[in-house]
Amino acid sequence: MIRMLGDNGGVIMINFGSTFVDSASAATSESISAHAKQWLQENKLTMEDSVAKAYLQQYTEDHFAYADVQKVADHIDHVVQIAGIDHVGLGSDFDGVGDTLPDGLKTAANYPTLIAELLKRGLLRR
Repeated sequence: MIRMLGDNGGVIMINFGSTFVDSASAATSESISAHAKQWLQENKLTMEDSVAKAYLQQYTEDHFAYADVQKVADHIDHVVQIAGIDHVGLGSDFDGVGDTLPDGLKTAANYPTLIAELLKRGLLRR
């Protein structure tokens, strides 16, 4: 699909969400969801209960494996290798992935970190 997208002049926007760019992060997210479901059932609570919200927020903070800026660069690099640099965009999704943004890329203010990584890999030119 990536090759066809490039062949047809399209652009793939890279989402920065940890679960989109790192299988370890996706696995911890699934594990957290399974734990939450079981814990809510065992404690006869719902996601609306304040006790449940507090517990699950802390549990997630303690167990979620964030990706890092290098994983985002890996995905960009992968698309570049298949479709070419002209077919890669930075989709970020800062407003849609909640608290799953990678370490080193939590806000748009962190773009220089990503750009530095892409320069280091030779994907961009000064």
